[in-house]
Formats: sequence, structure tokens, C-alpha cells
Amino acid sequence: MAHSDELDALARGDKEAWEAFVRRYAGLVAAAVRGVAREAAEVEDLAQEVFVRLCKDDFRLLRSYNPTRAGLSTWITIVARSTARDAMRRHRPVLMAIEAVPESRLAVDPIEPAERLKLPEALLSPRQREILTMLYDREMEVAEVAKTLGIDPQTVRSAHHKAMVKLRAHFNAKTE
Repeated sequence: MAHSDELDALARGDKEAWEAFVRRYAGLVAAAVRGVAREAAEVEDLAQEVFVRLCKDDFRLLRSYNPTRAGLSTWITIVARSTARDAMRRHRPVLMAIEAVPESRLAVDPIEPAERLKLPEALLSPRQREILTMLYDREMEVAEVAKTLGIDPQTVRSAHHKAMVKLRAHFNAKTE
């Protein structure tokens, strides 16, 4: 049966034509929606949704097929993917904005180390120790540390960087 004859029979509500059409394109539709589905179990539901969409409103979508723009198989594949994406969007769980979630649900107990790290006394200079203490233990900003110590913020960043390089080297040497 030529495509136009097949589509005319579908539009007239010919049950046999519809069953033949579904049998003929079910594999193509399933393959098209399989690429969109998150789980294999969703493929059958999505494929069914595609066929429902094609026959909905007295086959309005199917009647819109234009053979001069694409082959029927290509057109059905595009309709199937589009329908599947739309269905997946509709069924996607609604994510709440983080502002709408009560803080008590987001709160996490702070994790404190079981014991404080013991560093060799000579590893860091007294100033580097002081800067790290202020930055990490007291949670001060670089500008605050600089103002407290009466030094330039760049000096704080430089001392911090040098201290971190020494610490990384020390701990990397211990793990090797």
C-alpha cells in the first residue's frame, strides 16, 4: 500500500490499516524512544505514547505528514523522539529551589578531625603557622589577616602559598 493510501485508510479509521501501521513501525518507534528513555522499562510506555499522539484528534498529526519534506520512516522517527522527550520532561521529578528547602534538612554536623595533626616544629615558620591558624582555624579573610598582622595582603597570600607547598611536600613524602 502506498504511503498516501495507507495514511488515507488510517484517517478513515480503518482498524486493519491501523494495526498494520503499528506492526510496521513499532520497531522503529521503539528504537527512536530507546535513545531518550532513562530506563528500559520506559520504552514501551513511550512508544505507546507516540502512537497515541499520532492518532489523537482524528489523526491530526499523522495527516500533517508531508512526503516532499521527509520519508515516512524519518518523519515517524522525529515524531517519536520529540514525543518521548516531551513525555520525559513532563514526568521528570520537580526539583525544589534550594531556598525553599528548610535549612534543618540541609544541615550537616561539622566533621572534626579525631586528632590534630602533629607537624614537625621546623616545617613552617612561626609567621606561616600564625597565618594558617588565622585563615583556617579562625576562618579570617586574607584582608583581615593582613590588617591584624600589619602586613600587605599579598604577603599573606605568599606566606600561605609557601606554607601549603611545604605541607604538600611533607605529606607526599610520608605516603611514598
